[in-house]
Amino acid sequence: MRELILKTGTAIGALALVGLWCLPGTASAQQSPKGKIVCWKDKAGKVIGCGDKVPPEFQESATKELDSRGVTRKTTESAAESAQRKAREQDAAGVKAEQDRKALDQKRQDMALLETFSNEKEIDLKRDRELGMLDLQIEQLNTGLKSATTRYNEAKARSDTSDKSKGPSTATKDELARATADKDRLEKGVQTKQTEKEDLRKRYAEYRKRYGELRGPAAASQSPVAAKK
Repeated sequence: MRELILKTGTAIGALALVGLWCLPGTASAQQSPKGKIVCWKDKAGKVIGCGDKVPPEFQESATKELDSRGVTRKTTESAAESAQRKAREQDAAGVKAEQDRKALDQKRQDMALLETFSNEKEIDLKRDRELGMLDLQIEQLNTGLKSATTRYNEAKARSDTSDKSKGPSTATKDELARATADKDRLEKGVQTKQTEKEDLRKRYAEYRKRYGELRGPAAASQSPVAAKK
């Protein structure tokens, strides 16, 4: 049976064609005993043709299958629609997998928190011990920084007062370079430890808050211990 192509590109045209197929004695009805009609669409989703089979050039288009009364019985996606749907499904699956991973991580952290501490006071005490260790490290770095700064100032003064015509000697340049590097390294070390202290305070504040959420009013009634400065 020949394919019937609709020039109008409208659903009305498609229904008119279906009606033609359903007329007794027509060639279409005789050649399609099951009364099945397949209509195909363009990229905009408009029906542009109907027949007993989809033409080769429209094999990747969306289609709908009608019975002899013009009732839609089956629809298919276009290749582009199918690819977009699969991409959306993959994205959704990825999001769900990430949510599940985070939920599992949170559950493990909660269990570890409850197993490690008996009350909020223990959280505060552990926080203060770690802050004390960082303070000791900062003190040691500052002691080294004081010595490095003295060496740097002395090397810089020798370099500045050297013979202007000849410039500083190689030894003076090397000494100044070493003193500068030591001073910069120790300054950076102090800054890093100060940042670690701030991060530690925030982390233990989160532990305390989460512990209170998990334990409820009983944990909230514990008297807080102020963090060390």
